[in-house]
Amino acid sequence: MSGGGGGGGGGGAEYQMTIISSPAGFDDQAFNDNALSGLEDAAEEWDIDVNQVEETNQGAYAERQADAAEAGPDLIVLVADQHTDPLQENAPEYPDVNWMLINNVVEEPNVSGWIEMNHEMSFLAGVGAGTLTQEEIEHEGSSTNPDESTVGFVGGEEIPLIEAFEVSYRQGVEWVDDSIEVLTGYGGSFSDPSGVNDQAVSQFDSGADIVWHAASAAGEGAFQAADDNNRFAIGVDSDQSVAFDSYQDVILGSAIKALNEATYEVAGAVVNDEWDSVQGEQNLSTEGGQIDWVTGQAFDGNMPDSLDQNIQDAKDAIVNGEIDFECGPTGC
Repeated sequence: MSGGGGGGGGGGAEYQMTIISSPAGFDDQAFNDNALSGLEDAAEEWDIDVNQVEETNQGAYAERQADAAEAGPDLIVLVADQHTDPLQENAPEYPDVNWMLINNVVEEPNVSGWIEMNHEMSFLAGVGAGTLTQEEIEHEGSSTNPDESTVGFVGGEEIPLIEAFEVSYRQGVEWVDDSIEVLTGYGGSFSDPSGVNDQAVSQFDSGADIVWHAASAAGEGAFQAADDNNRFAIGVDSDQSVAFDSYQDVILGSAIKALNEATYEVAGAVVNDEWDSVQGEQNLSTEGGQIDWVTGQAFDGNMPDSLDQNIQDAKDAIVNGEIDFECGPTGC
């Protein structure tokens, strides 16, 4: 499905920018909304109209990209690796349009390709989960069970990108303590929470006290499962204790990537005629400060010292090249 929305100038702004969603769509409180927020911030600073195109059927991406390019915008932002193959054709077909591709790179002069170091983000999620499952945490009726030291992972669709999230998460848990059990499963969707909820409930029933999801909007199912089972969860991409504030009492923290900073930067490069500064492969990384862990708002200042220590040690190890990752940012 597709739809339009705008911001920044009511249709008569100097710069026109379009963002086309990933299959999860907007209002996911994660990946898509994070990318959109950077453009919205840019629209507040510069004279920009932002047009949203929501397309959840990746088979339609070639057509959606071409439709957007025909309108002649100054920038088209493509959220997710699923846009890569269609862009291989459309980038040279529309050389006067600037394109931003998230999670991959297309070698064309008019493409800014942003590789998010998802393996680093997933590793930090694992470090957080592995640390906290060994600690006694009680909050608003929910608690951990350090005697079990079992954690879970629920992905959205079982695709190479999310399978790589799982592997790197597991590595992060094992980096803390390789005796911790990691339960895994997939909900089958990035938009429907029911499958993620079922998987998370099953993992809680099997002894997990913390579940991390990598399921975009469908991740709400993991938060609901934690709430219903008096356990905890970890968010993805952005501070989901804020995005899903009704579940803040079960969201211990989130593994985040500052995608909004990237979309803001690319929009600014277009406005300021500095495309060369963002053309080609760009990275969101721990070393650059865009990949990190944030503690949930209900737990800020009340976490064990081991969490801050382990997260900092893990970030130092990542930056220093001491972690032998089994998977890269987009697959294994």
